[in-house]
Amino acid sequence: MTSLHAATVTLGLLAQPSRFLFFTGKGGVGKTSLSTAAAIALADAGRKVLLVSTDAASNLDEMLGVPLSNQAVAVPGVPGLHMLNIDPDTAAEAYRQRVLAQLESTATADERSTVREQLSGACTTEIAAFDEFAALLANEGSVSGQGFDHVVFDTAPTGHTLRLLSLPKAWTGFLAGNDRGASCLGPHSGLKMQEERFNAALAALSDPALTTVVLVTRPDPRPMQEAARTAQELRALGLANQRLVINGVFHASQPGRDAVADAIEALGREALASIPDTLAALPRDEVPLRAFDTVGLPALRGLLGGGVASTSAASSPSSALPDHPLQAAPLAAMVDALAAKGHGLIMVMGKGGVGKTTIAAALAVGLVQRGHAVHLTTTDPAAHVQGQLDGSLPGLKVGRIDPRAETSAYIDKIMTTRGKALDDAGRALLLEDLQSPCTEEVAVFHAFSRVVNEARSAFVVLDTAPTGHSLLLMDATGAYHRQMTQQYDGSANAKHIITPLMRLQDADMTHVVIVTLPEVTPVSQAAALQDDLRRAHIEPWAWVINKSVAATGTSDPLLQARLVGERQQAARIANGLAQRTYVLPWLPTPPVGVAALGALVAPDVVLG
Repeated sequence: MTSLHAATVTLGLLAQPSRFLFFTGKGGVGKTSLSTAAAIALADAGRKVLLVSTDAASNLDEMLGVPLSNQAVAVPGVPGLHMLNIDPDTAAEAYRQRVLAQLESTATADERSTVREQLSGACTTEIAAFDEFAALLANEGSVSGQGFDHVVFDTAPTGHTLRLLSLPKAWTGFLAGNDRGASCLGPHSGLKMQEERFNAALAALSDPALTTVVLVTRPDPRPMQEAARTAQELRALGLANQRLVINGVFHASQPGRDAVADAIEALGREALASIPDTLAALPRDEVPLRAFDTVGLPALRGLLGGGVASTSAASSPSSALPDHPLQAAPLAAMVDALAAKGHGLIMVMGKGGVGKTTIAAALAVGLVQRGHAVHLTTTDPAAHVQGQLDGSLPGLKVGRIDPRAETSAYIDKIMTTRGKALDDAGRALLLEDLQSPCTEEVAVFHAFSRVVNEARSAFVVLDTAPTGHSLLLMDATGAYHRQMTQQYDGSANAKHIITPLMRLQDADMTHVVIVTLPEVTPVSQAAALQDDLRRAHIEPWAWVINKSVAATGTSDPLLQARLVGERQQAARIANGLAQRTYVLPWLPTPPVGVAALGALVAPDVVLG
């Protein structure tokens, strides 16, 4: 077995790695790239490694050129490395089969059908995915006998990951007070038999000798602040063994010669100088910004300083750049087109970290500039909308679908309606069921439905959670639609049923805006999101290319090398992916505050 110190590795966290390594952080900071590069480095040093994605929007398949699977598969070119994707749909079906197998042999076909329908929603999907995750931590399941030295988790963006990592504690607490076992039907009906597994998972997460949480950030105040909050929340959950990786640290190639490069370096330097105390106290690694996209084994090895990718890509001549302007209009033109609609739901969607909150806030401010009343709200657990606005504007209402508040209100409503006619024992059982973590998914869906309905007569701009989390919400919307149509099928009221999904499918009412960065991975994930939406018969209205360096006119050699890939992705979007394309250049000063956002979308604005 090769010593990791002998390998070309820059991450101190790999010097004495624990068995479980969780890479987490705000979307777009490079969790997938770094977790994959770390897994490769461990395998190159002779360790047997399992790389696991818990992100419903994972792009590990594109990075490694290996199809995603819910079974561990070997990665060609990296002896000792296997990868596995916790696929929610596959896990949910396996979970349903396990629950159905518990039914008495005398159960009728109708009874089995009823149970299957109860297990068709997003809550079941979450439980099933968590069950797979817990099996890995508890050293159970199909991969337990394969003797992996390390399990590296590439997690979903922060808000979703915090929920995932809190579930062992939530479910062990829920099950500790539930002695009814599998007698209760519904999504959690098969969980009692898993109680030992969940306890083992919680123990593994809390053991610093077994588990390390790697907080990934960029040299930027906002992801650093989110990483600091995450560190505190995870510590409260018992995950105290933490490390920090700052990814994409940039140094201008020719200081003083390029204003854009100097500004990017200055922003990073300021962010590092004001790092939150919570993060400053952690062991820290820094990874420089590379001139290449981290797709393929050479690039992933090059990310941590190994191989040749780190030098070959940087030497790309500027003459290789496609010499044509971006085929995209400014955001102001987008607001003009939306304002002409008069009302509707504008859903801003995309991978974490691409700038959805900035775009959503700018669109809302632009619509108010043009005389419309707007409700700007968010489904993102991280909820940065108010911080992005940093102020108020007449005609702009700002809200948030707060999972905790919505869950509390939903429980109160159920207890005062359904529980009204129950005796004390019945109310106690009902309240016990409502304490299940599943209830949050239901409550958030109901809040989302109210927002959708509001857009019938006004503008609602919805800043959605990162892709994977939003797709779970779409699943809940679809499950509700199926339930309603089946319930009223054949009745006189069937033609009058209008579900939230039907409103999302209405192109006159709902306008989905997909935001991406001009890089291969975000664009591929945006395309996959678009495919998922189309399967639900929801057609995206436009794409936004955010933080375009090509639109700034930089001459810095490293940034110029990155522009080759950026313009390729812009052409890919324009030539078939998007019906309409808009662009926002990389800006030296982040657009925080009503005035700055308004400047992005003012009529006839010219940026870059």
